[in-house]
Amino acid sequence: MPNSPRLRAILIAVLLMPLALLAQPRPKSSWRAATPAELESVLPARAPVEKERIETELRTATGITDAHGHTIAAVVLITAGYAANGKYSHFLLVQSPLALGPDLHLVPGSYVLGWTRTEDGLLVHVFEAATGTERGTFVARIPKTPTKVEPFKIWPPADRSVIQIGRFLAPYSLE
Repeated sequence: MPNSPRLRAILIAVLLMPLALLAQPRPKSSWRAATPAELESVLPARAPVEKERIETELRTATGITDAHGHTIAAVVLITAGYAANGKYSHFLLVQSPLALGPDLHLVPGSYVLGWTRTEDGLLVHVFEAATGTERGTFVARIPKTPTKVEPFKIWPPADRSVIQIGRFLAPYSLE
């Protein structure tokens, strides 16, 4: 062991540095809830769905955004009088790769959602907005711990990585 107090102090500091780095709080996800103004800037007033442009209800918009300007957002479609009535209920904008459930991986693009009630919860169907081609499904389930009912909400990953439809939740992950 070195005899110099200064050398000893430097050695102790070097040995303790990795512990200090481990004690630093880890940065939370850069994703946060999008503001109404941010949602209005990315979501269309009339969503292009197959051959139609369906009006959206912007006051129902929900979404998350990151520090790089990517947004994942959804809004209610006003489908009465359109061919989409009963098939689609929400427009989903994905600007960063997104996984829903265990098997559905979405690339950036525009999608529409519709769902049917099943014994397990809600079977949510995801379609490409432009073509109506089904991309896949995922199941939203009632959680073990009751939560406040939300018409439709995309929760930021720091809070919960779920999409909420009414009282049903479906996990998502950002890829």
